[in-house]
Amino acid sequence: MDGDVPNIKKWNILYPVYINSKKTIAEGRRINASKACENPTCAEIGDCCSHLKIPFAIEIDKAYPRDFMQRGRVRVSLKREDGTLYNPAISSRKQLMLHVAELVPRHPGRTKKQEPTSNSNAGPSKSTKGGRKKR
Repeated sequence: MDGDVPNIKKWNILYPVYINSKKTIAEGRRINASKACENPTCAEIGDCCSHLKIPFAIEIDKAYPRDFMQRGRVRVSLKREDGTLYNPAISSRKQLMLHVAELVPRHPGRTKKQEPTSNSNAGPSKSTKGGRKKR
């Protein structure tokens, strides 16, 4: 992996916003909301890349231009120096985003956190707007 360090600038960039189901397309989501996952982190995306046998580098000091409060991005390399794919199932950045979005909800650090929130959502589903009711 040390040989790739100078060439890291050529790697593809994945911002967590690209696969965040809470964001709109105007806010930067790049894949279908039904396939996206909720609030992914750079660490989770990195773990998914290592699971898919794809080299990655997390850049914490960088931010997404449209939402600069969202810190961090992940650089990934889909192809080796000779042009062959690291993972034959993933040939494009779009395919990588779809695979990662599928894996993040099953991430070990996430499974415990998701349990209580899914139960609380089973309550009233009406969206209540503030303000007075008309009679």
